[in-house]
Amino acid sequence: MLRETIKAETIASMKAGDKERTATLRLIGAKIKDRDIELRTSSKEVDDEAMVTDVLLKMAKQRKESITMYVDGGRDELAAKEQSELTVIEEFLPNQMSEDEMRAAIEAIKAEQGAESIKDMGKVMGELKARHGAELDMSKASSLVKESLT
Repeated sequence: MLRETIKAETIASMKAGDKERTATLRLIGAKIKDRDIELRTSSKEVDDEAMVTDVLLKMAKQRKESITMYVDGGRDELAAKEQSELTVIEEFLPNQMSEDEMRAAIEAIKAEQGAESIKDMGKVMGELKARHGAELDMSKASSLVKESLT
């Protein structure tokens, strides 16, 4: 479903003559194909929707890190390019959880797992990723879990 949406958007942006959007969508398509090739040798069956979402999440994370580095380095034109790519990528991602929603999910998982100390962080993070992986910024979630368990 998501894969087809990305292909349809690529065609639409080509017809519209939007070169920047088309380039970003083609980049997304290329990353998805790369992951398909990686998974050919894997013995595990992977849900296509989850795989595409994972690719998009990684691409978004890379863009956010690049934007930070470019802004710190005074390269605003490169930061703007990365930001425009990030905007296109985020169109296809599920809505991200707010900080309050993340805290509520963390507290619920802590209660279910009986997690009390920092030693239980791995269990909480694993369950959090399993339940809400596509809707979370895992780096924010990690800091919230750490804060919650100390």
